[in-house]
Amino acid sequence: MGITFQSCEEEYPDAYEATDGRPEVFYVRMPAPESADSLITAAFMESTIVLVGNNLTSIREMYFNDQKAILNSSFVTSNTLFVNVPKNIPEDVTNKIYMVTTASDTVAYDFSVLVPAPAVNRISNEYTFDNDEAVLYGDYFIDDPNEPLAITMAGNLSVPSENILSVEKTQVRFIVPEGAQKGYINVTSIYGTSRSKFQFRDDRGMILDWDNLNANGGWRAGVLREEDPVEGIDGKYVYFSGNIPGDLSDWNEDGFSFNLWGTANGRPAGDLFDVDLDNALLKFEINVPEAWSGNALQMIFTPHSTGGTNSYIADGVTPRGLWYPWKDEGSYQTDGWVTVSFPLKDFKYDHTGREIGAAGPGNYGGLTFFVYGGGIEGAPSSPKIAIDNIRVVPAE
Repeated sequence: MGITFQSCEEEYPDAYEATDGRPEVFYVRMPAPESADSLITAAFMESTIVLVGNNLTSIREMYFNDQKAILNSSFVTSNTLFVNVPKNIPEDVTNKIYMVTTASDTVAYDFSVLVPAPAVNRISNEYTFDNDEAVLYGDYFIDDPNEPLAITMAGNLSVPSENILSVEKTQVRFIVPEGAQKGYINVTSIYGTSRSKFQFRDDRGMILDWDNLNANGGWRAGVLREEDPVEGIDGKYVYFSGNIPGDLSDWNEDGFSFNLWGTANGRPAGDLFDVDLDNALLKFEINVPEAWSGNALQMIFTPHSTGGTNSYIADGVTPRGLWYPWKDEGSYQTDGWVTVSFPLKDFKYDHTGREIGAAGPGNYGGLTFFVYGGGIEGAPSSPKIAIDNIRVVPAE
C-alpha cells in the first residue's frame, strides 16, 4: 500500500488539497490558450472562465451575485480555478464574485454576469390561427417590470401586451394577433432583441400540403380530410386511422401511409429540395385527437425513380427517420395542431430501428410516411392522426 500511495503522489503531484488562508484573485480570463492574455471583467451565464491568483485551493464555495457555482476540484489549483458561470439569472445583482473559504470567511471580487438576449428556438405551432394561443420556447425570456417583454411578428406587427398571457424563463404563452403574416418573430427583453430560429407560417421547401401539392401517383395517395375529425390547419390534410399492433407483427398500410413517387407524381427529376443535407430539417404539423401508443412514424425518402413497389418499406437498406412520440409516456395525444421537426442527418435507420447510415444526395426524390414497426415495443392502439404541410427548410 505504501508503494501504491507513493506512485499516485508521483503521478499527480498537483492533486487538489484544500488549504487554509484567504484566496487572492489577480485577474479573470477565458479558458482558451489563445485568449489567456485577455483579461475579462464580465461573462455570460453558463460560460467557462478562469480565475488566476494565489491560494485558490482555499475556496470552498463560490457565488456569482446570489447564484451558487459548482466547483470541481479537478479544475482547481493554487493558482488557477476553472468554473462555469451559473445558468440562473441572479435576483440580487451586486456584480461581484463571492468566495467562501474553508474557514467560512467571504472574499469578494468585482465581476459582472451578463444575461443574453432571448433565444427564440421554436413555437408550438408554426401555423397557429390569428387570435389563437401559441407558445414560444427558448431561454432568457425576462419580463422586467421596467421593461416588459415584447413580441413583434413579421411586418413589424406588435403583439399587444394583453395578448402576452404568461412569461417564464424558457417559454412565453401569447395570442397571435389579427393580421399575422409569414416570417420571423422578434422577442425583446431588457437584455436585447433576438430573431426566431424559424419562420412563422413557413412555406419554404413545401413538399406536400394536400391543397396544391398532393401525393397522387403512388399506390396510396392517402386519405384526405378538411374538417373531420379535426379542423384543417391550412386547408386539406392527410388522415391516418385504424388499428395498429404496436410491434412488427402486422401493418396497416391502407390506414396509415401515403406514397409520393417522384416519377409517377410528375415531380421534376432530382431531389425534392435543395437544402444541404447536414443543415436540413423536415417539418410538418400534426394533430392527434385519439391516443397513439405503438409503432413509429417512419419517414422514408426514396430516389426519384422509385415507383411501383413498396419493398423499400422493410428492405433493411433504405434509411429513414423514426418518430416515437409515445415512447416516454406510453401514449401520445395533442391538444390541437403542433409543429414537429427532424434533422435529415438523423434519417439513418432501417424499419427495425437499426442504424444503417443516412442516404446521400440523389436519394430524396420521393417520400413515404407510414406508421409501422420501428423496433421499440409499444401497445396496440387505434389512433387518429392528421398531418399537413410537409416541408424541408434550412436549420437556423
